[in-house]
Amino acid sequence: MPLVEETSLLEDSSVTLPVVIIGNGPSGICLSYMLSGYRPYLSSEAIHPNTILHSKLEEARHLSIVDQDLEYLSEGLEGRSSNPVAVLFDTLLHPDADFGYDYPSVLHWKLERHHYIPHLVLGKGPPGGAWHNMEGSMLTISFGNWMELPGLKFKDWMSSKRRNLKADRVLPEEVARYYKHYVKAMGLQKNFRENMHITSVSRLCRDPDGSDGPDRDIAAQCLQIEKSKFTKRNWEIRGYQRVADGSHAPFCLFAENVALATGTLDSPAHLQIEGEDFPFVFHSMPEFGAAVSRGKLRGRVDPVLIVGSGLTAADAVLCAYNSNIPVIHAFRRRVTDPSLIFKQLPKKLYPEYHKVYHMMCTQSYSADSNLLSDYTSFPEHHVLSFKSDMKCILQSVSGLKKIFKLSAAAVLIGSHPNLSFLKEQGCYLGHDSSQPITCKGNPVEIDPYTYECVQEAHLFALGPLVGDNFVRFLKGGALGVTRCLATRQKKKHLFVERGDGVA
Repeated sequence: MPLVEETSLLEDSSVTLPVVIIGNGPSGICLSYMLSGYRPYLSSEAIHPNTILHSKLEEARHLSIVDQDLEYLSEGLEGRSSNPVAVLFDTLLHPDADFGYDYPSVLHWKLERHHYIPHLVLGKGPPGGAWHNMEGSMLTISFGNWMELPGLKFKDWMSSKRRNLKADRVLPEEVARYYKHYVKAMGLQKNFRENMHITSVSRLCRDPDGSDGPDRDIAAQCLQIEKSKFTKRNWEIRGYQRVADGSHAPFCLFAENVALATGTLDSPAHLQIEGEDFPFVFHSMPEFGAAVSRGKLRGRVDPVLIVGSGLTAADAVLCAYNSNIPVIHAFRRRVTDPSLIFKQLPKKLYPEYHKVYHMMCTQSYSADSNLLSDYTSFPEHHVLSFKSDMKCILQSVSGLKKIFKLSAAAVLIGSHPNLSFLKEQGCYLGHDSSQPITCKGNPVEIDPYTYECVQEAHLFALGPLVGDNFVRFLKGGALGVTRCLATRQKKKHLFVERGDGVA
């Protein structure tokens, strides 16, 4: 799709878009849906199982949820997200889901075109983002209906493809196709641009004659801006679009607001140890899975090393184990650590992950038994180094070192978002500005009800960047951002109607 179309907002390069969304995964898609004018209302027949929340909703039944006080509605709710609006929106879409119930949503959606806020969604690939790159053989951790976006039930879409949803959990490739279809079905495609690579997002001021000023200390220039010496152009977004022949077409956009919806899967985390760049060391599940599927590791006597204690590492263990490849599984935590993800997953719903956890607990290394034939776990161990002869050195928490010959290694210890287009790689936006942004350890610090970055006005973040790694919770970010922008838009219109002008 070309960057500039006859109906595009980009015909005039002097136009400042109200919103540019960076990232076209489920976060960006859901935000586009709500900015396009879709509004959630309490269904006339709905009764929420939380009686206190239901009575609050009844107080303003005639208003959409976007027009209500999100802090008031969120008060007292608990859930698996640290962001209160995420918990609120999830409990409206999936009441009491964490208690095992499958109650229908209490919301119905209306398209109110007068609420449309012009915006563009920029993504590196097709709508769906990182879901198009995920390992296709593993089931999603979430139920299919938790992966769905408002207005189109996942089961309905599956049945329209003449495929039966045999289990509640689904393949990532099915989810990716659903997101791509969703954008078309909801009429959002005019707002989406694919093959877009962002190189810089910066604050700037622009002279009235159109020339750009340098990237200044905005706070120091505030008085000058208010005196009309400069016209404030909140954001300049630069990058390139990869076109069909492989060439790059540069672009430059201006926006009043930018929403970061990039996810956190761009840059796999590294151990930062000697030998980690050897070709037998993988850092992503797709790379490792491809090596296994090609038969590259079958028949090897030497085991593969899996490093990590999360679900991606568990997927790699299952991938190797089911292919009869012996596994050494090293991780820093104790098997009794209450923060292990396996502790949060019901056994009946996630039997394969509990199989891995059972092996982690019962098939650990001991000096007496040495390596087991199919799987051996090394709790409270870390990798000291990899050697060119395909050996690795493990060290226990007590300091004891062990050397093993490997067929391959997969280091699966998380990932970082690619925020290289922001100053300081985006670190200044986190709770700890000295560390990279991560989903769990150091998310972007935001206002809990508007999702606006604490360190940067008119810059928003949602999804994994703010700690919401599950689709069911990232939808709350779209609600928070939409309410904030809609409220500001109303204030602008009031200023104009009264003749006060707009800053």
